[in-house]
Amino acid sequence: MRITNHPVLDEFPKGRQVRFTLDGNEMQGYEGEPIAAALRAAGIMVHRHTAKLDQPRGIFCAIGRCTDCVMIVDGKPNVRTCVTPLREGMKIQTQYGVRGKE
Repeated sequence: MRITNHPVLDEFPKGRQVRFTLDGNEMQGYEGEPIAAALRAAGIMVHRHTAKLDQPRGIFCAIGRCTDCVMIVDGKPNVRTCVTPLREGMKIQTQYGVRGKE
């Protein structure tokens, strides 16, 4: 399920394998790939929940234009994970709404 060719970012070289956490759980991905690609490869499809109806959201446009894939990354809410490169040690959290309430 790994995304290897992105419609906007083109192909990205597979970097070294790195560790990161999602909601406190350790995961692995490849340095430089979009966070969303690493999550999808691990079977994670939900990135946030809507504030009013608590509906799950995940990758929709995959080009950084919508807010469906936003998550809290290293304490910063509203990070578009479809265009943000993965780095060693990132702390990623599921987001609720688009204000980043934990």
